[in-house]
Amino acid sequence: MRYLPLAIGVIGAVAASASGASAQSINLTGTYRCIQDCRDGFLGAPAFVTQNGAELNLVTEAGDSYRAWPDVTAPNSRIWIEARNESAVYSPDGMRIQFDDGRVWQRDIGPPPPPGVWPRARVVWGR
Repeated sequence: MRYLPLAIGVIGAVAASASGASAQSINLTGTYRCIQDCRDGFLGAPAFVTQNGAELNLVTEAGDSYRAWPDVTAPNSRIWIEARNESAVYSPDGMRIQFDDGRVWQRDIGPPPPPGVWPRARVVWGR
């Protein structure tokens, strides 16, 4: 009877892992910057990815909008953009997306936070 909660927990964990959660391994939602093979004049321009479950909405550095899904051949590392007849591979940490045509998007994490102000220690001499 003491092991019943443990057994239920193990069975639940195995069932959850076997249920085949989303094929997408990470969330790619965020702002990216085009850093290679961008359209003329758009080097460094922002691009956007919005992910809802396995479906993705892409807005390119030029403002074009596309829908994408996990690629059937490698759903944990590639996406497929049907309208462009193109796929893209993304890094395991989701920081880079490289398209078949050579374009590369790098995740824009923004500027570093401003340096903090450290309180000064009060020194009392002679005590």
